[in-house]
Amino acid sequence: MASIPMKKTENRGRRSAFLSQWRLFFRQFVKHPGMIGSIIPSSATLVKRMLDPVDWHNTRLFVEYGPGVGTFTQAILDRMHPDATLLAIDLNVDFVAYLEAQIDDPRLKVVHGSAADVRRFIREAGHVQADYILSGIPFSTLPDGVGEGIAAETNAALRPGGAFLIYQYSAFVRRLIDPLFGDVRGEMEWRNIPPCRLFYAVKADRLAKAA
Repeated sequence: MASIPMKKTENRGRRSAFLSQWRLFFRQFVKHPGMIGSIIPSSATLVKRMLDPVDWHNTRLFVEYGPGVGTFTQAILDRMHPDATLLAIDLNVDFVAYLEAQIDDPRLKVVHGSAADVRRFIREAGHVQADYILSGIPFSTLPDGVGEGIAAETNAALRPGGAFLIYQYSAFVRRLIDPLFGDVRGEMEWRNIPPCRLFYAVKADRLAKAA
């Protein structure tokens, strides 16, 4: 009996997984365009650049808002310490079910709910504050007051010196985070469809603030 070359089988499997992800992502974008920032998942280049500044060795709780089909989720798990936890929060029950079915990693906790309840979810996961919180939620399309609430809750949920990492397709979120965070840096990643804005907002350290 002729055998199928392993490399071809693996490539076919990866292609099938990608198409499955893309189909789900596209369907959810059509159903909920205001909740999903782009019609296609983020590029590998964007993912790497967004996650490069993270101090993975000292990170014990990483929170992700709107994980979708797990484009960032798996990359975070690949980098995380064996004892760390990734808390993924999504309002879309289809994405929650997809992640739970596709990713088998005890460090991942997927919850169905709003980022506005992040502190409650952190407590329920057995933690006090997060080291990093990542968000791709399209803040510019959220109802009035919701974005402000999520930004304030995020600031409260982070430890001093922790960071809010944000990727967006508009600069709208800057007006929400500037008043809350001591240090905000904005960049552009052109190797993404569409080009994406990156924001790194660091919560002021208590000791530095007192000095």
